Amino acid sequence: MSTIRLTAAQALTRYLAAQFAENGQRLFAGVWAIFGHGNVAALGEALYAQRDTLPTFRAHNEQAMAHVAIAFAKASRRRRMMACTSSIGPGASNMLTAAAVAHVNRLPVLFLPGDVFASRRPDPVLQQVENWSDATVSVNDAFRPVSRFFDRLTRPEQLLTALPRAMQVLTDPAECGPVTLSLCQDVQAEAFDWPEAFFAARIWHTRRPPPDARELAAAADALRAARCPLIIAGGGVFYSEAESDLARFAGAHGVPVAETQAGKGSLADAHVLNLGAIGVTGTEAANRAAANADVILAIGTRLQDFTTGSRALFRGRLIGLNVQPFDAGKHDAQPLVADVREGLAALTAAMGSHRAPARWRKQVAAWREVWQPTAAAALAGGTRTGLPSDAAVIGAVRRGAADRSVVVCAAGGLPGELHKLWPADGPGSYHLEYGYSCMGYEIAGGLGVKMADPSREVIVMVGDGSYLMMNSEIATSVATGLKLTVILLDNGGFGCINRLQQATGGAAFNNLVPHGVDLRAHAAALGAIAETATDLAALEDAVRRARTAARTTVIVIETDPVASTEAGGAWWDVAVPEVSDREQVRAARAAYQAARA
Repeated sequence: MSTIRLTAAQALTRYLAAQFAENGQRLFAGVWAIFGHGNVAALGEALYAQRDTLPTFRAHNEQAMAHVAIAFAKASRRRRMMACTSSIGPGASNMLTAAAVAHVNRLPVLFLPGDVFASRRPDPVLQQVENWSDATVSVNDAFRPVSRFFDRLTRPEQLLTALPRAMQVLTDPAECGPVTLSLCQDVQAEAFDWPEAFFAARIWHTRRPPPDARELAAAADALRAARCPLIIAGGGVFYSEAESDLARFAGAHGVPVAETQAGKGSLADAHVLNLGAIGVTGTEAANRAAANADVILAIGTRLQDFTTGSRALFRGRLIGLNVQPFDAGKHDAQPLVADVREGLAALTAAMGSHRAPARWRKQVAAWREVWQPTAAAALAGGTRTGLPSDAAVIGAVRRGAADRSVVVCAAGGLPGELHKLWPADGPGSYHLEYGYSCMGYEIAGGLGVKMADPSREVIVMVGDGSYLMMNSEIATSVATGLKLTVILLDNGGFGCINRLQQATGGAAFNNLVPHGVDLRAHAAALGAIAETATDLAALEDAVRRARTAARTTVIVIETDPVASTEAGGAWWDVAVPEVSDREQVRAARAAYQAARA
């Protein structure tokens, strides 16, 4: 057996560069790195040597660079991914929030944080977190609950088993999620005689498990017997590349479709069977269908509380078509464990020419017809203050946007309005991180989306609260030439949570705190083209100008912090205090108890 002598870091980077996706592209599009004393000497040198096959990118914040990697993987439908490396200590712990984002959303990212010395010669090394009851603990142990696979490398040869296992998790449709390989900084620099075969090129194919025959028969029987069937389309439709299969199935059997945040765009917005968003941020059409459905086929969705209306929206029988058994059986669902594309094909064959009852199809068509002018009014509406609502801003942005534009968002009130109102015109046009609803994801996420498909215009919609949490990747987008259009809605604080606070009886407190920042000047200082839109017409014009701009544009517009779209939506379980001196809280508690009942 021939061998090659390399450091652990050199072996790691060479191995990653030899992994390929089905389309022939390298599986790892690159490594995001912020160097420090825990990764610069060994891993930095290895990345430099491999820079032509495994590009290295520099960000300004470790959490943000990981958000870029997450968004890239999501926009690539989990077919390609990126790695992220940081130094030991705060660099590593900065990535923890992003690891949780990837974990919740089932997205592949390889985290490579630096760690303490395995030899313990210089203990405690700079930035080391010491646990005086357990000498094996480092800050990187915090990655364990937010990683699908975790390993700490204390010897170079451990990579021989750790890397193949990491790849299995990153590419498996059921296990998929973040992997953390914690790299002791002395081990990174240690050499080993590696089998040359370890670095042979490998193509990772997408596994497509078919359904179990008994589960398939039970699901088909339930759907054939249904008087009022409904489909809920989740992100798994995209990851299985099954949008056309969904459209064929829904059309062939006359089953209407509602969409989760992750599934929005899986069926064209104009499709006659598309009822739009479901749940707390859903349309009236989709939620009425969900409340009346006797059988619900939940496809590729985690069925989180915003989708289910805190488990109060659905009264019918659930069938869970999902490649992950944990998700397929949620909420006492009848599981149909399979790849979405394979599952839909098998269901279509099993159901033959069966169609949902004509009465049900007529009813959902009427609900859809009623909702459309309601949505149009929200997109064009004004407010009592004269400042535009989030919905009206969305309308102006959509009118000014180019065809095939991608909208990116994550947290606050905007995701609810976008879910209800943004007309997604096909796969990839709607990119929301709403599994973890992570403030600060938006701009970095937009950068990852742009990296995945530079041909599309990327529109990031972000509130002033999220913007001020994390805006540094504007500078990264300018430096890399990856142009974004950022719509910055300034409502003077955390408007969404202020509304929730008051809706649960609380006094307006600690949310609408004036920031006093000239947001236009701030964005310009980061290198963006920046302007302020004084009204919706000016905003629409600015969005059109941004389409032809040479670099990232940030458009600031002041908005109403109180206004939101009342139409649509479903109940959300937010616990209200049982005891309070405030009459408003006591009234909210009474309403809460009535809703729970």
